[in-house]
Amino acid sequence: MPRAKQSKGKCAYCGQEYAKGPMTKHLAMCAPRQSAIARAETKRATTESLYHLRMQAAGQPLFWLDLEMRGSAALKDLDAYLRAIWLECCGHLSQFSIGGWGGSEIPMKRGIAQVFQPGVELTHIYDFGTSSETVIKAVSVREGKPTTAHPIALMARNLLPESQCLECGQPAAWLCEECIIEDQVWGTLCDSHVETHPHDNYGEPIPLVNSPRLGMCGYDGPAEPPY
Repeated sequence: MPRAKQSKGKCAYCGQEYAKGPMTKHLAMCAPRQSAIARAETKRATTESLYHLRMQAAGQPLFWLDLEMRGSAALKDLDAYLRAIWLECCGHLSQFSIGGWGGSEIPMKRGIAQVFQPGVELTHIYDFGTSSETVIKAVSVREGKPTTAHPIALMARNLLPESQCLECGQPAAWLCEECIIEDQVWGTLCDSHVETHPHDNYGEPIPLVNSPRLGMCGYDGPAEPPY
């Protein structure tokens, strides 16, 4: 996939865009997020450890997520979220491990608070054939009441990386899988050239979606958060 000069993302609370590095500092200071936290503290809910987790697609630094996750939730909840927003195509197996491929596998039922001790870095592997790997680090932890009834709150996400049409260089919105498989070319196309592109052995070109798995094992999205 083409590499951009800078990876930017959007804050889910205020809608502002920041580079990947500064996003962490912004989330700690974001006024709308602080308001959401304050509202949560007025509710009848249990105070617990809440983990700021940074997800990054291994080998594809343009794709990243900032999530806040309940310490009482389990890795299976994170697996379900990653499948929904980034990965699910054919119901492949997945696992969490410390040390990546060949590392120590961690059971899906393990609690988040049990796993994310200082210095721990997890790898999530989806599909052991055409695999997608996600590196997960705990950025910080706070004590408080969750801002959502769900186990995970999406705080920020990378913007869809820009791609250029292979025919004219204009902004692309489509991807030809035949170009990838047969020609080993990242076959992105604009709205005009997608109409005249000759490849159709692998179906029509698919829309570009915000996922590091696009173009792998038939993945075509929708790459939307489950909640």
